[in-house]
Amino acid sequence: MKILMPYFKRYRLDVWIAMLSVIVLVFATLWQPRLLQVIMEAIIKNDQATVFREGLMLLGLAVLGIIGGIVNTIYAARVALGVATDLRADLYAKVQSLAYADVEKFSPSNLVVRMTNDINQVQQIVMAGFQQITRIPLLFIGALILAVKTMPEQWWVIVVMMAVILGVALIAVRRMTKYFAQTQQDIENVNTVARENLMGIRVVKSFVQEPNEIKKFSAASDELTAVTAKIGYWFAILMPAFFLTANVAVGVAVYLVGQTITTHPSYLAAITSFISYLMQILFAVINGGFLMTFASRAVISLGRIDEVMATEPSMTYVDGDAAPVAGDIHFDHVTFTYPGDAQPTLKDVTFTVKAGSMLGIVGATGSGKTTLAQLIARLYDPDSGTVSIGGIDVRTLPEKALRSTVAYVLQRSTLFSGTIAGNLRQVKPDAQPSHMQWAANIAQSAEFIERLPQTYDAPVEERSQNFSGGQKQRLAITRGVIANPEILILDDATSALDARSEKLVQEALDRELKSTTTVVIAEKIASIIRADQILVLDSGRISGSGTHQELLQDSAIYRAIYQTQKAREEGLHE
Repeated sequence: MKILMPYFKRYRLDVWIAMLSVIVLVFATLWQPRLLQVIMEAIIKNDQATVFREGLMLLGLAVLGIIGGIVNTIYAARVALGVATDLRADLYAKVQSLAYADVEKFSPSNLVVRMTNDINQVQQIVMAGFQQITRIPLLFIGALILAVKTMPEQWWVIVVMMAVILGVALIAVRRMTKYFAQTQQDIENVNTVARENLMGIRVVKSFVQEPNEIKKFSAASDELTAVTAKIGYWFAILMPAFFLTANVAVGVAVYLVGQTITTHPSYLAAITSFISYLMQILFAVINGGFLMTFASRAVISLGRIDEVMATEPSMTYVDGDAAPVAGDIHFDHVTFTYPGDAQPTLKDVTFTVKAGSMLGIVGATGSGKTTLAQLIARLYDPDSGTVSIGGIDVRTLPEKALRSTVAYVLQRSTLFSGTIAGNLRQVKPDAQPSHMQWAANIAQSAEFIERLPQTYDAPVEERSQNFSGGQKQRLAITRGVIANPEILILDDATSALDARSEKLVQEALDRELKSTTTVVIAEKIASIIRADQILVLDSGRISGSGTHQELLQDSAIYRAIYQTQKAREEGLHE
């Protein structure tokens, strides 16, 4: 609960009102049986005046209890909702502060469950807590004292009933706690399967995999159902066990009163109050047991939230100026291994790129091309060696300076729901229509944007479903170039474009971004044939470096790739 204390302090007044109102509610609940006993004694004595007076007090006490309950519910809900909202916002901000590797460690679907389901569990326990945490102990202690005071000889009935109920509750809580932890994991599994299916729905439809996907989802859902059912079975046992115990206690108390009514005639009026206090004790224990059960689930959720909140970013940035630096790039004996991998992806990589030049990177799948680009953008830090931009180690650059220097366009274009202009302003917040049009002309996206009724204010649907693959890539390139970066990384970013569009994009980049250092990762040599320098990667090492003509002479790997692609293209034209 330590993680929640700072949030409770933000709602200090609401917390106090919720707690004071529950005290009023408990007082009204406890004193009603006492007044009822007085009324019963007055009825036995045929004292009409006392019956009328105490009846009015009983009615007033009931109204007071209702008001206390309403106020308590309102302010408990305000605290719970406020704490959950603030905690969710802080958790989201924390995720945003984590390095790319940290997010990958948790996995996106895992973090989504923590920001939704786990936060909801915390909200529910906070709501229940401010309704019950103060109420349960006060109601339990008050009912116990008044029950013993009402019928002192029956104290042992109360003790036995409490012992049986607490024993059953503890056994159930111990069994259900492990199921609650499994429930959260199973929710993540269901979320992951559903997310993968919906994101890859075209693949599923293309290969007629609907039955298999249904089976996969059903298997994950069945696991969640099985665990949830086990929890339900325990709840189904708890309530009958509690009420059976209480009813037996009531029956015993009534039997004993019947045996001693001749010697203690006052018990005739007291038995109703005694039974009321027994039931209040029962409900206090039941609510306490349920609160413990839900609390155990909430504690697991709090632990999962705290795990993220306590994670220190594996990558930090220094404070400083946001101005971009020069666009020259230097790798000095860089080695990098992905977390969890046994072998490094990049091994002792050294090269230099002059500002304003074009660097092409080719190599087989898995050779480390994308990894190299990610180190330039500092999505990861190298294990050893130095990556420098403008003569400065990227690890000593302020984040805003690095992001204003480097623009990274991925092969798999990710556009956010909203509008085209909104996506472009993510990179350049003050972008005007003239800036957007300039960038769109470079990326060859103006041709379809300007045909849209709303042009740059046209909507982008979730996962940009209203655009084709080529349109999404051109929009991503538009977003990459709009701020006129010092370094532009195109990670196979033109793979979905036709040859004509790709050529026009390359020509526009050469014409409009003359001072920009362009890093082009490509499977097709045609995409980097005009590069000032080409790196050939092989199993994480640079096996060749030079211009296209130089590599044709000196690099067997490059020559093999070129000849293979050339033969393929000639075959297609025949």
